[in-house]
Formats: sequence, C-alpha cells, structure tokens
Amino acid sequence: MGIRSERRLCDEVHLNLAYRWFCRLGLDGKVPNHSTFSKYRYGKFRESDLLRHVFEATVERCLKENLVSGEGFAVDASLIPADANKTRSLPASEWNADVARKAGSRAAREYLDALDDAAFGAASPSQPKFVARSDPAAQWTRAEESRLYFAYATNYLIDTQNSVIMDVEATRAIRQAEVGASKTLLGRTEKRFGIKPDWIVPLR
Repeated sequence: MGIRSERRLCDEVHLNLAYRWFCRLGLDGKVPNHSTFSKYRYGKFRESDLLRHVFEATVERCLKENLVSGEGFAVDASLIPADANKTRSLPASEWNADVARKAGSRAAREYLDALDDAAFGAASPSQPKFVARSDPAAQWTRAEESRLYFAYATNYLIDTQNSVIMDVEATRAIRQAEVGASKTLLGRTEKRFGIKPDWIVPLR
C-alpha cells in the first residue's frame, strides 16, 4: 500500500476500518504509538522465532488443504532496496571493520557478526564497490537495465502446483549467495515438512 513508516501506518489504522478490524481494535480502540513497532521489531520480535512460526503455520495450512504437491519446486530471487543512502556510503577500500565495530552501530555490529555466514560475508571473496555506513551488509548492485543502488535479495522456494511459497531466505544481492540460499531452503523444507521435490527449476 506504499506505507513507508510506522507513523504513516498508525495514521492509516486510525482511519481505515479494514485495518482496525484486522487488528481487532473496534471503532474506538486505541492505536499503539508508532515507536512500539520499532521497539518490537528491533527487540522482542528480532530475538524470537515468532515470524518464522507464523510463516510455517501458514505453509502447514496449505499442506492440510492439499495446495502443495511437493513434486516440483521453483527457486527465485528478488532484489529488495535497502534503506541506505549512496551519498553517505564509502568506497570499499576506505571502510574499516574495526572502526565500524567501535562506532557501535547496530547494523554494523550485526553484519560483522555474520561475516562468516554463507549468505553474507562469506558468500563471495570479492569486495563491493561501495559500503553503506548505516547498513554495511547491503550490496551495491543493480537490476537489469536499472540504476545502481544498495539492496538485499530475498530467495524464495515455491511449490509449482499453486505457487505456494514454502520457504524464504534473505542474502546479499549476489549470485553466489543465491546458490547457498537454495541449499538452505531445500534442507530446511525437508527437515521441517518432510518434503523433497523430484525436480527443481530456477526462475529468471
């Protein structure tokens, strides 16, 4: 719906009856303060597997309703723009991990902790051209025939019968990370739901 901030979201919930119904607020229910969303995102929800449980419960319902065949899966990746400004970035040669660690930025700290992760720092030995100070895990990249920008990739494992998304994994926006993500998605789906497809097709 093009809602890009918690403040705007709260404004919409105040006015939109459909949102109020979904949130079980009623006509006179109090809408939470916008800061509540940020605190939960970077606190309670970030440290738990709640969103993963909600996602997997949805897949289980699709399995129960026979919407998933499990015979063939497709793998696809989409670029998601990062909230990082090119004008505030640094050339990769000037970015220093020790300086970023001392600065205490949450985003930098999380990236440094994931440098050995196959989806992020270890995905490729090649260095990006630019590094975003506010979000160093974001990859300087471009989609086909589009402008350059900082982005992530969301990798999807899709059952081909009814296009049900079986699993999703975020990575840096580089092809090498997509290969590792595909293995993670297949392994996790087999372990969680006991499903291993007969064939897989990449979507491009």
